[in-house]
Amino acid sequence: MKISKKQSLGAAAVVVALTLGAVSTTAMANAPAHHHAPVSEQDQLHALYRQAKAQGGKVTVYMGGDAPGQWDNLATAFQQQFPDVKLNLVTDLSKYHDARIDNQLATGSLVADAAILQTAQDFDRWKKQGDLLRYKPVGWDKVFADAKDKDGYYTGVFYGAFSYVVNSKQLPANPGDFKGTDLLKPAYKNKLVLTYPNDDDAVLFGYKQLVDKYGWNYLAQLVKQNPKLIRGVPGSAAGVASGDYLASIAVGGDARPNGTQVFSDTERFNSWAQRGAIFKNAPHKAGAKLFMSWLDSQAVQKNAIATWTWSVRKDVSPPAGLRPLASYKNTDQTAFAKFMSDRASVERFRSQVELYFGQVKGADPGDPTDTLGRSPGAF
Repeated sequence: MKISKKQSLGAAAVVVALTLGAVSTTAMANAPAHHHAPVSEQDQLHALYRQAKAQGGKVTVYMGGDAPGQWDNLATAFQQQFPDVKLNLVTDLSKYHDARIDNQLATGSLVADAAILQTAQDFDRWKKQGDLLRYKPVGWDKVFADAKDKDGYYTGVFYGAFSYVVNSKQLPANPGDFKGTDLLKPAYKNKLVLTYPNDDDAVLFGYKQLVDKYGWNYLAQLVKQNPKLIRGVPGSAAGVASGDYLASIAVGGDARPNGTQVFSDTERFNSWAQRGAIFKNAPHKAGAKLFMSWLDSQAVQKNAIATWTWSVRKDVSPPAGLRPLASYKNTDQTAFAKFMSDRASVERFRSQVELYFGQVKGADPGDPTDTLGRSPGAF
């Protein structure tokens, strides 16, 4: 998934806000009990914390992303609030994490207690195979229905959204009027930075939507613009942010000071709930329950998620400058999961896209030193 300057710059504020939440957790835990008062989310987290400590105080989470340390702000905030639970939060591309998990399941050597990935089809498969723990995190009833499994085997933690990222000076008076064919203009020759669509399925789905609208000749014309092709989404946003490039396609992230993410009024864009789940045979179930409940709690969704993207909770407002996701008529939060579920169609489309952009080149952006191996995060 994506990382932005806003995430990095806001990390300290997130830690402070959530550490204050830890203080309130302790205060409420020490307050006199009221038999008929509803149990607060912070009280629930405090109870889960006690259970996690009793089970050894450890948890390993595999989280999809394409830059080392992408989610360090979350890990730091969690450790500030729950210092007696050691968290191994391992970031890598989702398509590599799911292979690790499948191998660990097949060899009876499960390391990952929980996974938060964009490979939506894996969660449905793992549920069917009986590999997931049925668990509804704190605040589950406040999570949008399209962001969770109705039976409670997986729950979304944020909404991702990939669309155009464009230099602000290139936008029309109404940014929503921007469309893919604008990128075929002479001004964009040698000035496009694109994440390989055949390397990232969330990016690939954005290109599927473009081909559905404009046809395959659009990709042929796009390639003639001589785009710079890279691995990972953050680099595309950063390329526009620096001013070195004018636009990217089907990505996300903070492109300031020179660019912005654009949601077209005439074209579809990809939005989806990033799913998270706990494995039935997780070595540290209590720690995994604490982490997933913490991440879906109102305080974290407000202070650490809704600062840069849409929360999966109904009671948390979207980031400044964005409307509620459901109000955007050119996106369907369930479409990506449907696309991902038909693996034969995905691979056919990927193979055709590769004819235009070539085979993926470069190191894994999430593991550039190739050191994670089959079972990272093992205690």
